[in-house]
Amino acid sequence: RKRYRIIMWEGALRALVCPPSALAPQLDRLMSVIGLDTVELGIVPFAAPLKIQPSNGFWIYDERLVLVEDWHAELWINDADSIALYLRAWNTLRESAVFGADAQRLINDARRALNIG
Repeated sequence: RKRYRIIMWEGALRALVCPPSALAPQLDRLMSVIGLDTVELGIVPFAAPLKIQPSNGFWIYDERLVLVEDWHAELWINDADSIALYLRAWNTLRESAVFGADAQRLINDARRALNIG
């Protein structure tokens, strides 16, 4: 059974890269996955002390592949040393993240800030 472990920066909840009417359902969806046994969703709050800065998005698949989104390309990384580097980055960011009720509070705050139904 797959388990998804997600860390995101609070800014991703608030960035208006789409209309508020499109962002609201995305925030609602994030709220709905908190507490599922197949998902671990952490949010790095604006005020969290950081050992490294949240940067471009990356996904680790079964510790055998990392996909990295950059401005110009999606990078597929499969060498063991680079995968280990991304695992360390993920674990470092996890130390600054909040989960469960604290993550729900940040999502709710972002949702209320949209000022739509």
